[in-house]
Amino acid sequence: MSDTNGSGVTALLAQEVFDGARMQAQGAVVIEGERVRAVVPLSEIPAGAERIETGAALLCAGFVDWQVNGGGGVLFNETPTRAGLRAIAAAHAAFGTTTLLPTVITDAREVTEAAAQAVAEAIADGDPAIVGIHFEGPHLSLEKCGVHAPGFIRPLEDADRARLTRPDLGAVVATLAPENAALSDMRDLAAAGVHVSLGHSNADYRTAKAAFAAGARSVTHLFNAMSGLHHRDPGLAGAALETPHVHLGIIPDGHHVHPMMLDLAVRVAGPKRLTLVTDAMSSVGHPADRFELNGRTVERKDGRLTIADGTLAGSDLDMASAVRIMAASCGASLPEVLRMASLQPARMLGLADRGHLQPGARADVLALDADLGLLAVWIAGRRQETEVFSAV
Repeated sequence: MSDTNGSGVTALLAQEVFDGARMQAQGAVVIEGERVRAVVPLSEIPAGAERIETGAALLCAGFVDWQVNGGGGVLFNETPTRAGLRAIAAAHAAFGTTTLLPTVITDAREVTEAAAQAVAEAIADGDPAIVGIHFEGPHLSLEKCGVHAPGFIRPLEDADRARLTRPDLGAVVATLAPENAALSDMRDLAAAGVHVSLGHSNADYRTAKAAFAAGARSVTHLFNAMSGLHHRDPGLAGAALETPHVHLGIIPDGHHVHPMMLDLAVRVAGPKRLTLVTDAMSSVGHPADRFELNGRTVERKDGRLTIADGTLAGSDLDMASAVRIMAASCGASLPEVLRMASLQPARMLGLADRGHLQPGARADVLALDADLGLLAVWIAGRRQETEVFSAV
């Protein structure tokens, strides 16, 4: 962010501003340093503030994504390093994601340990995007493992508990299946501050409800790799939709979930519990149509990522596209969809200063055009130099 007026105060102007709670027509986001000072009508911009005409139809908060496997040609499992995280974060910033959880999926113990250490280093360095880590596995169901390598799936052990509860990892999400993690494990992890999410599980309705009562607070990619809705057994999906305190991660890429089911989730659970996730792989923001995962080749075709047997292998989705697809696919309003991509996941992760533009928030601001295309990104008050690659 430039500071040519010497006041240290900048006003970003747009046709509308959404602060996470309400829309302000002909408004401005007033930024002082790295923080939002206020959202105001144009007539109330402070004297002496540097006025920046963004040309945007809408300004909103930066997106928050709690399931990011890779981006910019880098897959976290394959490059579990500090440099790898920088590349992933930069790729997603170009699509409006200003806060994320790098996600390490089921792998060898040394890969998981290296991923944890890389995130700890990023947080110690003050990386503006990295606020924690998502361990998706290896304590999953073999029946619902999806693209996760079966040979690495195993029960939760003492070393895993120690890793999950490291005090230097920020916000920790652990995707577990009741098949490989006991209710006592979920209680202990939740008590230690770990956000337990159920996923890659064939648990029936009763088992899922018991896990939610024990401390699980979300589900990982609703409907995908889990026991689904059935009229005699609502399964994990039905239990999640029904349970008021459970957050629902969902991948709206047009491949993982049918638009009718996106709309159903909004209608049944309500938009306040839905959080958009990308489950993005290294292909996001990168032209390569093939990459390696656990020794297997993943191929991108028509925006769909699969291994040789046709199994979905994460997604080629960025969060700006997720917002556009969700806005067109369900009965939620635009403010509700924007909250699914920002405020809801921030609250789920306990990030009070992210996902909104109210006073005191970190100044992560997106400028969108009338078609929800991304025009510009500010992180902590500084405009980012972003170069966007599109595979479409």
